[in-house]
Amino acid sequence: MATWAQFTKEAPYVSEVFSRRHAATGKLCMLGTIKADGSPRVSPMEPNIFEGQLVLVGMPGTTKFRDLTKDPRFELHTATIDTGVSEGDAKVSGVAENFPDAEFQGRFLEDLYATSGFDLRGQLFDPFFVANMTGGSCIELDTDRLKITIWIPGVGERIVHRT
Repeated sequence: MATWAQFTKEAPYVSEVFSRRHAATGKLCMLGTIKADGSPRVSPMEPNIFEGQLVLVGMPGTTKFRDLTKDPRFELHTATIDTGVSEGDAKVSGVAENFPDAEFQGRFLEDLYATSGFDLRGQLFDPFFVANMTGGSCIELDTDRLKITIWIPGVGERIVHRT
């Protein structure tokens, strides 16, 4: 597993495409979790990258966070707004970790307020999830075929082309 900072070092290409698509959609992503009955759930969310961590933030008490509390595995996919994927597309797999560190949360909430005006300063959230990545990939158009870049921790990135 890798923190966001480790992921960007081990998977510079995949993390760049993810970051670019994440920014282009106003941070909107789709989070895949596992429901209590074992079936999948897909939920919108706006994760943040802060101090080398991918922070999975959203409205407290939602079903997606209950899912992660029971089974921390997830898939996070950048929002697709271009069905031709001319700007690329990316996703990461991982495990969510509850990170109730009050100092980290305080710095994060100060930054959230400074960048968005959304004021949650002074609150402490539990759970408060950060992500550890277990894999990732991105796709882009490369002339007349798809360029797929896959990252596996400890192995690195590899490129596959599909026509």
